[in-house]
This record gives sequence, C-alpha cells and structure tokens, in this order.
Amino acid sequence: MSTAQRKAEHIRICLESDVQFKTQGSGFDRYQFSHNCLPELDYQDIDLTTKLLGKQLGAPILMSSMTGGTEQAKAINYRLAEVAQEYKLAMGVGSQRVAIEQPQLADTFQVRQVAPDILLLANLGAVQLNYRYGIDECLRAVELLDADALILHLNPLQECIQPQGDTNFKGLLDRIATVCARLPVPVIIKEVGNGISASTAQQLIAAGVSGIDVAGAGGTSWAKVESERAKTALQRRLGETFGDWGIPTTECITTIRQIAPTIPLIASGGLRNGLDVAKAIALGADVGGLALPFLQAADISTAAVAELVQILLAEVQTVLFCTGNANLSALRQANCLHAL
Repeated sequence: MSTAQRKAEHIRICLESDVQFKTQGSGFDRYQFSHNCLPELDYQDIDLTTKLLGKQLGAPILMSSMTGGTEQAKAINYRLAEVAQEYKLAMGVGSQRVAIEQPQLADTFQVRQVAPDILLLANLGAVQLNYRYGIDECLRAVELLDADALILHLNPLQECIQPQGDTNFKGLLDRIATVCARLPVPVIIKEVGNGISASTAQQLIAAGVSGIDVAGAGGTSWAKVESERAKTALQRRLGETFGDWGIPTTECITTIRQIAPTIPLIASGGLRNGLDVAKAIALGADVGGLALPFLQAADISTAAVAELVQILLAEVQTVLFCTGNANLSALRQANCLHAL
C-alpha cells in the first residue's frame, strides 16, 4: 500500500470509527477551576494572545498535525490554514514523508499561500532518521512549507502495530541531536498520542530540541487506528491490547514542567474544548493542541472550522473571566486549578 493510500485510510478511520482512548483518560477531568463570582474584570478586556517560538499568536491554540498527501487532505489543510490565518493560530501538518518521496503531492501541504503569517510547523517521523533520512530531507520538509519549525514525531507503538512499521529506534537520540544542531529552524519533538515522560524530555532537551509537544494519552489512539487497518490477526490483537497505552496528557505537562520550567511546551492528546486548553495552560503548557475536533470540522467546511475556533476562544475567555484572570500569564500564576 502506498503512503498516500495509508493517509486516506487514517482520515477515514479517524472520522468514521471509534478509535478514542476508553479506560485511559487525558487527565483533565481530574482538575477543576475555583470559581470567582467577583472577577473585577471587563470580559471585553481579556487578552488571549501569547507567544510560541518567538511568534505572536492570537490565542493559545495549535491546530495539531493531522494530514496531507491526498486531495481530501489538501482540502482539510487549506481550510484549517485559512482559519488559522484569520485568528492568528498555530498550525502543524501531517507527516511530509509522502511529499518528500512523491514531490507531486507537495501541494497538499503547502498552505503558506493562504496563511502567510501563521506559526507553521513542518513534520517528519523521527524514526526516518534511521531509514536513510538526514538533514537534507529535514530541510526539504521545512522549505516545502516555508515553515517556522520542524516537528519530529515519535511513534514507537504505532510502528509496532502498523504493517511494515519502521521499528529501528536504536541510536535515534544522537541523530535528533544532529538535526537540532544543523537545522536553521527550531526542532520540536512530538509524540502521537502516547505521551512523553519527564526523563525522556530531559534527554531530548539535552539533545537540543527547542520545544516539546507531549501528545499524551486520552485522545485518538493510533494503536486502535492501526488495528482497524490490520492485515493480520496479530496486528489486530496488538492494536486492541495496547489501545489505551500511554501517559495521560496532564501527567506529561506537570512532570515535564517541573524539570524544564522554560521549554516551550505544547499540550495535546485528548483536548476537546477550550476548558481543556485553559486547564493545560494553568498546568504549565504554553498552548493547547487539538486534532480530531479540527479534523471533523475541516472535513465539513472552512465555516465549520471558524465556528469551532469561535467556540474554543469563547470557552478559554470564559475560564479567564470566571477565575478573575485578565490574561494567560495571570492564569498560570493564579493557583486556581485544583486536583479533585
């Protein structure tokens, strides 16, 4: 099966099948904000702006890496990018390996023409550095998008279950360090939904990464996605067994922030609304990333994406207002989020 066909299957399965975590949650339901009935604020004055990797954002929201490589994926990416530009949000694209290997598919990722000002993140699988990829391919991925940074994603569990998965992760940290040292843009490390531990984050920071996207457990399970695609009973069984494997997103945020107080930190993995985004910020993240909600909206229309963004912004703004915080910095310092 071609990479493009795999991309199409991934979209279909995520939109049509129940591949969400079941027993393992993201952890956000274990936290609650303290309500402030006298916020002493004008709702209209609340400021949602923030910075990530030195770029100004209109709100602490990332349209997380999703797709590319097919005509459907192109439509999805362009709809997301149009709205990201309008609201000054950050956006990542799906793995660009398909565009590196089939240059005719590059335009399914190339959204700069409709989003000239956004924080745009290129994306490749880190394990490809063990399969003949190097600095040239990383540069190509960045140049294809005119991207501001490169995501290298880590997905060992998915590769174990995926047919013909790339499972040689030996020596990968050193290769990541080489890319960090030589690439002219920042490198972000991202999981794909099973989380990054504090100890692994420490290794990655020492290797030179400029940011971490925890992509914790609790949202879409790529073990379940690959189980849906399985060609053998073994692959199907592996996907079912490990469908709820991983570190909850909230645990990733808090433990990484303890050992790395200043590293740019993206919280993704099971965020489903602006309340989750606000909780992620209060726990120490810089921005919250959502994938499935944006994928579902972008599959419908640009207007549906814009409507979702408006809801997310209103939800984050309501949290700030009802906790008495005028901006995101105040929210982080307010100590108004409590474990249940």
